[in-house]
Amino acid sequence: MPRKIGKIVVADLKKRSEKGLSLAKQMLLAEKMGYPKLREALEHYIANWNDSTHPGLFAMACEAVGGDIKDALQAQAAIAIMAAAFDIHDDIIDESETKHKVPTVYGKFGTGIAILLGNAFLIEGFKLLVDSAAVLPKERGKSMLEAYKKLLFEVGNAHALEVGLKGRKNVAPSDYLKIIEMKAAGIEADVYLGALFGGGNDIEVEASARLGRILGILVTLREEFIDVFEIEELRQRIAVHDLPLPLLAVMQDKKAAGEVHRILSKYRLSEEDITKLLNVTLEAEPVLEIKEKMQLLMGEGIHLAKKLPNSKPQGKLQAFISFMLEDL
Repeated sequence: MPRKIGKIVVADLKKRSEKGLSLAKQMLLAEKMGYPKLREALEHYIANWNDSTHPGLFAMACEAVGGDIKDALQAQAAIAIMAAAFDIHDDIIDESETKHKVPTVYGKFGTGIAILLGNAFLIEGFKLLVDSAAVLPKERGKSMLEAYKKLLFEVGNAHALEVGLKGRKNVAPSDYLKIIEMKAAGIEADVYLGALFGGGNDIEVEASARLGRILGILVTLREEFIDVFEIEELRQRIAVHDLPLPLLAVMQDKKAAGEVHRILSKYRLSEEDITKLLNVTLEAEPVLEIKEKMQLLMGEGIHLAKKLPNSKPQGKLQAFISFMLEDL
């Protein structure tokens, strides 16, 4: 039986991110922290830090335009650290006490320590990125920092809008989709920077940035679907009134909405409830329309990836795009 695309893609991202992630961990562990609890929180996060998406996509984009990731390790480490900072702060906003059965910094050490550690990561990451810009032509380095700041502000604004939606009844899927499109600026930043540090020309960097935005939307939409499948994550999102997009969409289907409301109103969801919820959700017309939107984005993304000059990493980017609907 052939291996699923997803497993191949995940393994490739992990391999491409190893050196940058290792450098990021070394630099953070080298920092002095006067408060023992903060140091303990840092070591806890690093021991469980295995994000390969952000540094892995940076590496793919770098190599897809003909660059060598060895020449851009500092920048790769910087974007890994910045992504981790947002991750730590997001856990506070989402009140996520565990992830993959491991306590988050927020869950283990509380809000104060999580805020401080996330802040430390932001400082370290941005300083490292500024240092990395020294390898670029002066004007290109300046425009890179300005563009990166703009993209991160867009991610921050997306999270602010999301906070405003929490607890609201009858959230329109279109409102939530807009937030997802804004959140995608985070992965656009990874791919844009990868192409820039890889020495891509203006056309290649522009194509990479759009490809990154598409990837960001697809990744987030995929995560929204997965949160419907994962019982504990779904229960947590229901508890904080933050329903995944497919459930918001199914509420627009009059025939399915009543059944979904009946299930979600229960104090605890059984395995049978979850199965029923999945079946109703995945068969609803508004949810099928989201999948159609994903298919269109996948087509555009594959077309853009084909424009990049280095065929091997270009193929890896196409594989990453292709697995976005796998098992959904």
